[in-house]
Amino acid sequence: MKKGLTIFLAVVVLLVVLLVLPLIGSYNRLVGLDEQVNNNWSQVENQLQRRLDLIPNLVETVKGYAAHEKEVLADVSAARAKLAGAQTVTESAAAEAELSSALARLLVVVENYPNLKADANFRQLQDELAGTENRIATARMDYNNSVREINAAVRRFPTVIVARLFGFSSRDYFEADEGAGKAPEVDFNN
Repeated sequence: MKKGLTIFLAVVVLLVVLLVLPLIGSYNRLVGLDEQVNNNWSQVENQLQRRLDLIPNLVETVKGYAAHEKEVLADVSAARAKLAGAQTVTESAAAEAELSSALARLLVVVENYPNLKADANFRQLQDELAGTENRIATARMDYNNSVREINAAVRRFPTVIVARLFGFSSRDYFEADEGAGKAPEVDFNN
């Protein structure tokens, strides 16, 4: 009788172990998948923050560059207007010197256009922004892949039982906003 009880208890323990081990494995897998989703979303947010940090620099560089060009062109126009309106030789000489100076600056801008520091900064920021956009796209793809994995796992049998027992649920995919496929309108008339 004792031997029969021992065998019965051993079989019960073996069955419990055989049932519990897969549950533990399923739980641990779900925890790992859940953390992967959280990590991948964190990477998306990281890249979005990078973009937010880059855009003001890009805008300020463009503003500075445009202001530089506008200033030179405005100086040329003003000097030309002064020369056209000069009444005396002294006024004409002063206006001519001012126009020569403004034209010299304009020629430097034209000659060095590709090498301007502002232009190099703009190109660098533009490249960084393009790289960041690619990183955002990759981070979103990685996030959606990890969401696909956990969503499939929480729906598969027998993992669905563990998922429901411990509160794991499907996660939302990152989807583009409605209208994201429409190209933005560019209007230089403002």
